Parts: sequence; structure tokens; C-alpha cells
Amino acid sequence: MSDSYEFGSQWAEMAERMSESMEGSMEAQSAFMESWTEAMESSVPDEDEFADGMEGYAQAYEVWMDAAEQLVERTEDAAAGEDVSFTELRDIWLQSANEAFKEVMDTSAFAAANGQLVESMMEMQSEVNEASEDTLERMGMPTGTQLDEVGERLVELERRQHAVESKLDRVLKQLEDGGA
Repeated sequence: MSDSYEFGSQWAEMAERMSESMEGSMEAQSAFMESWTEAMESSVPDEDEFADGMEGYAQAYEVWMDAAEQLVERTEDAAAGEDVSFTELRDIWLQSANEAFKEVMDTSAFAAANGQLVESMMEMQSEVNEASEDTLERMGMPTGTQLDEVGERLVELERRQHAVESKLDRVLKQLEDGGA
């Protein structure tokens, strides 16, 4: 009977820890959403970035329109009996897509938005790592930080062990040389 009581107690403790873990996870998700909202609100580009972004989008649009014209011309050629391969048509679209994306990605607006996205992702990763460590700690399991600390201690102990072994070897050698 005490085994079932002990099992029930362990189950209740585990359920409590899981509940705390889920609560921590929800708090981290909420914090991320707030951070993401703030980043989105602050991502409105200034006038120069906006103008640069619009110019980039206009150039990309021009690239797409040129590709559409090429496709119409090649389709007319095919209708007139010329041998036009599907690969050629596909290549027109692929090449124009690459050029259009390059036009957009070269803008300062894209760079600013991308920078804010990376910053938000790094903040989220940090919050997730904190929540994970908190969850592991609540479950009585070692965290990554704790494991790193133990690893550092083991390396230091190994270094000291080697130093002691070296000293011991020197003392033994001196005893052998002095005793011989």
C-alpha cells in the first residue's frame, strides 16, 4: 500500500512540475508575442528606407513584366511553329525571379526588416532557452548551464590531476636517482 501511495505522490509531484513548466512556457510565449508586436510596430521604415524599398519593388515589378513579355513572345513563336521548349520558358521565369528578388533584397528597407527579424528571433531563442532551463530545473534535471559548469570543473580537476602526477613523477625520479 505504501508503494502505491509513493507512486501516487511521485505522480502528483510530476504533474505539479509539468503544470509549472507549462505555465513558464506560456509566459515565455506571451513575452515573445509582446516582443514581436513591439518589433513590428517599430519596423515602420523611415522615409528614405520606404522610398528605397518602393524603388526596389518597382524595379522588381519591371523585371517581372519584362519576363511576361518574353513569355508572350516565345509563346507566339511556338504557336507560329517554332520549337520552343518548356525548359526555355521555365528558365525565363527562374532568371527573372532571381533578378526581381535581388532588386528587393538590395534595398535598405529589406536590410532593416531582416535585421529586426534576426533580432526578434535571437530574443525569442534566449527566452526559450531560459524557459527550458527553468523547466529542467523544476523537474529536478540538470540544466545546460549546470552541465557546462560541471564540465568546466571536470576539466580543471583533470588539469590538477595531471599537475599532481607530474610532480609525483619528478619526486619518484629524484628518489630513484638519489637512492641509487
